[in-house]
Amino acid sequence: MKKIVFLVVLVLAGMQVGAQNLAHYKSIIKELSSSKYQGRGYAKDGANKAGKFLQKEYEKAGVDEVIIQPFKLDINTFGGKMEMSADGKKLRPGIDFSMREYSPGVHGKFPVYHVDTLNFNPERIFADLAKPEYANCLVACEFWFTYRHRDVFSRLQKNGECTNAGLIYTWASPIKFFKAYGDHIVDKPIIWVTPEAIEGVKNVSVNVDNKFLKDYECFNVIAKVTGQRHDSCYVFTAHYDHIGNLGKDIFYAGANDNASGTAAVVTLAEYYAKNRPQFDMYFIAFSGEDANLRGSNWYVEHPVVPLEQIKYLFNIDMIGDNNPVQYCEVSDEGMRGFSLFEQINKGKNYFKELHRGELAANSDHYPFATRHVPCIFLENEKGDAFQYYHTIFDTYETVRFDSYEPIFKMVRDFIEQYK
Repeated sequence: MKKIVFLVVLVLAGMQVGAQNLAHYKSIIKELSSSKYQGRGYAKDGANKAGKFLQKEYEKAGVDEVIIQPFKLDINTFGGKMEMSADGKKLRPGIDFSMREYSPGVHGKFPVYHVDTLNFNPERIFADLAKPEYANCLVACEFWFTYRHRDVFSRLQKNGECTNAGLIYTWASPIKFFKAYGDHIVDKPIIWVTPEAIEGVKNVSVNVDNKFLKDYECFNVIAKVTGQRHDSCYVFTAHYDHIGNLGKDIFYAGANDNASGTAAVVTLAEYYAKNRPQFDMYFIAFSGEDANLRGSNWYVEHPVVPLEQIKYLFNIDMIGDNNPVQYCEVSDEGMRGFSLFEQINKGKNYFKELHRGELAANSDHYPFATRHVPCIFLENEKGDAFQYYHTIFDTYETVRFDSYEPIFKMVRDFIEQYK
């Protein structure tokens, strides 16, 4: 009887090796979202440290080759002082305030001018800002209102147009932080603040350092598993970088965004290294995605395999969530494959449904889609973890693991059936 039980255990263990590896998936997310990598940004070289870790993970997975593809980017960072108070009350970086990614540093005490959005009158705003009491002020307004009236507020960002020292954009808690447009610096500082932190405030004190990194060296990490045929290939992508630091003490762990997608791609490489595929497979961990898709744009201009040889590309981003509806974006050339995804999902009930959104430049599939590569973007959004996107609360404690196994199985089934 003991021998039979032992054999059953061995069989089950063998089945696990040949399938998705949830334990390994979790361990990679936990590692990448740890303080060791400081949010996988640029101020403390966290992105490159994460890239070196992934190189070792690919090698341990048993792939045939690992290629390091270097590139450079310009990026604004905030790794120094990060202090702000409102009418004497200290505000918390990453909770009460953060910085717009293209903001210069800012130091001093400033009066606050609150825009009247109910009686919005640009001429009155500019007249008010010409008054002595508002000289060198910070103009405060709700972000989406400034976006709708960006012709007016863009003038307030420029030197010479107005005497205001900068702007405060309010954003509902949890406060966000971005890097997408950090490749330049505007004339005046722009600070994100929660509405409750700035409401009715007359004066603020700010002490924020920035450092602009010119030609910062990054790299993509590319693993290859050799198949039986070399005329076509499958490609799996995920970005491993995140938004890094906000001051000396705050970092954005990015467990969902996108340690979750990166971990999935590593375990897919592990699976196909053990289960040799019909076609060659490439597993690309991109850097620079949060800096406006810099790594993937560099790759499509310098591909290691011709883009026209890609049978299908899977971009996996932010799947650390628990929404039973799976969000997708698909290139025009990928629609035949999407029909197969829907057929597989309907038969296996991996997700309640697949919701296809409009193709957008929101992740690393986009540079491939614009070059006519058949591809799909998989992102499990609007579950319990999604609310923490680009906040300090996107941690290993808030990430969810529900979507990993169904996505893994759906992709595996697709490759088995796609012709």
